[in-house]
Amino acid sequence: MEIVYSLIAASAAMVGALIILTFHKWSERNSFLIINFAAGVMLTLAFAHLIPEGFELNSNTMFYVLTGFLFMFFLQFIVLFHPCHDHECHTHTHVASVVGLSLHSIIDGLMIAIGFEANAELGILTTLAILLHKLPDGITISGILLHKGSSKKKIFLFSLLTALFTPLGTILGLCLFKGMPLHMVGAFLGITAGSFIFLSASDLIPETHKSKDKITSVMLFAGVFVVLAVERIIGH
Repeated sequence: MEIVYSLIAASAAMVGALIILTFHKWSERNSFLIINFAAGVMLTLAFAHLIPEGFELNSNTMFYVLTGFLFMFFLQFIVLFHPCHDHECHTHTHVASVVGLSLHSIIDGLMIAIGFEANAELGILTTLAILLHKLPDGITISGILLHKGSSKKKIFLFSLLTALFTPLGTILGLCLFKGMPLHMVGAFLGITAGSFIFLSASDLIPETHKSKDKITSVMLFAGVFVVLAVERIIGH
């Protein structure tokens, strides 16, 4: 079941790529709405679910939250694995983007496995957060490649390749985390929370500052509401 959810999350990157290839102008105008919505989902999941669940299993959860935050900072700014949300980005080559986004997708898959190792509800919510995060990723990286002159076929294959690493990460996680001691599950929940906080606060929300549309800010609160609503639905 975890692999099915992982495939669903991975498909969001493909949807993002197809949106760019089919509705390029529309996606440019509305990507900020998706990004802010995803940020709201990630922040709510981190603070309302991952951290409290982690504390129940490991009293040092906040240390692991910090570890997850710093780990993502290291990957983002040292390893440069994440695509720029800017057509003027000159840092990333196509090869670096393939390698970096593949690593990113593996980490996404691992997060899904960690969520399900804690409980099914948290696994579903984690999948939702990953899915919403991968959709704007698919839009932005495809937009960059299209702007740089890559063919539509190459963009599609690139998106498919990187997306497939998400279920691969989940399979790897199922092998690593199955039967793991509860205090270690709590530690990894903290690391996942720190990762989500970093991605939302450092990567997603700053992008929305480029939008002058006030509804963009409202979408963050919509993301919060959706997580709380989904929790209520699947929690009964």
